[in-house]
Amino acid sequence: MTTTFLFVPGLRDHMEDHWQTHAARAIPGSVTVEPLTEDRLSLAARVAALDHALHAIPGEVVVVAHSAGCMMVAHWADNPTRDVAGALLVTPADLERPLPPGYPALADLQANGWCPIPRNRLPFPATVVASRNDPLAAFDRVAGFAQSWGARLHDAGEVGHLNPPAGFGPWDDALPFIAKIAAGESQLA
Repeated sequence: MTTTFLFVPGLRDHMEDHWQTHAARAIPGSVTVEPLTEDRLSLAARVAALDHALHAIPGEVVVVAHSAGCMMVAHWADNPTRDVAGALLVTPADLERPLPPGYPALADLQANGWCPIPRNRLPFPATVVASRNDPLAAFDRVAGFAQSWGARLHDAGEVGHLNPPAGFGPWDDALPFIAKIAAGESQLA
């Protein structure tokens, strides 16, 4: 059976030098959720775009999400409309807390449906990669999300938000982690 990798960017959508962009280019046949042209902050619109992308893929799907993309996946998973083989959820943004300057305000996130963050067990195996110095989410909060979601937690150390401002363009661990998720391995050592 063919596995397709669906990349789910965060609120800033596609970034040219982001690890997700590099990983998607390296995996033939991978798909990235298309950015919205309207209602860009609407959770409902983002979840609908994720659902549309999932249904356009025949066969097995592994989701690879970053930042608020992880929250899109968690919200979608509360009412899944198809099976997902597994997910790699990298540095989820804590959208229940104020974000740094340059990101949407907490009141705007709340008004657009992002809060509360789902705490239900995910209906597929998942691994959450957490950073010890992520400006968008405290490690203990992300560990709590992982526990609620029934996901394995991988401590990536001090890697910031694992995005270009934190020094990640390419992320050396991305492809090995994605391969392990696709193989159903339980630990990402």
